[in-house]
Amino acid sequence: MKSFKHAFLTGCDEANEWMIPWFVSNYMEHNDVPLLFADFGVSSEFLDYAHETFNEVLDLSEKTEEKGWFKKPRAMIMASKKCDYTCWIDTDFQIVDEIQTVFNYVEEGRLAMVEDKPWTKRRSLSIPWYNSGIVAFKDCPQILEKWAERVRQNPIVGDQEVLHSMMDSPLTQRIYISDVPNEYNWLRLQLEHDNQDSKRKKAIHWTGQKGKERIKNMVRKWEK
Repeated sequence: MKSFKHAFLTGCDEANEWMIPWFVSNYMEHNDVPLLFADFGVSSEFLDYAHETFNEVLDLSEKTEEKGWFKKPRAMIMASKKCDYTCWIDTDFQIVDEIQTVFNYVEEGRLAMVEDKPWTKRRSLSIPWYNSGIVAFKDCPQILEKWAERVRQNPIVGDQEVLHSMMDSPLTQRIYISDVPNEYNWLRLQLEHDNQDSKRKKAIHWTGQKGKERIKNMVRKWEK
């Protein structure tokens, strides 16, 4: 029997650990599902905090060609050994509502994800682009193992880009990915460039360097 029925998983390295207390505070305000942390190489001081704060800490701190978030698929595989249902969530999310209902969209053998509609539109892609900021799944789907191996083989290409390259047709995508509503991963580009907003959004994904600057401002206010 596994340790957790449902659990969320996040992780980072030392360069991004500064946003974790803010992330955890937002998460716990709206959710009560166990939260796991993947250590991609945080500081010793932060590691003490992680062990005190999270339900479990997964050790991926060894130095490899994979850097930072490129270790995400391996972290998900590790978590699947402890959880029946797992949902990875990036640390640059501002959680504004409950998100544990994301598990309702998990289908056997598939990764439940939100389409990155701004990216699909801007690149005029024939196959939709899915954002890996939130990835929910049951046990350990075969596609997750393939994804982790492909990232290991291409450690300088982003995990999201690698996954998209594996979806060589709309049929392949339908086989391996199930759709999650946009409200679970509302992208910065939707808010700032496309003027799209929703009162139903549950989590805002502050992507890129501009997003990090927004988070820094929110952290400063939160710390006061």
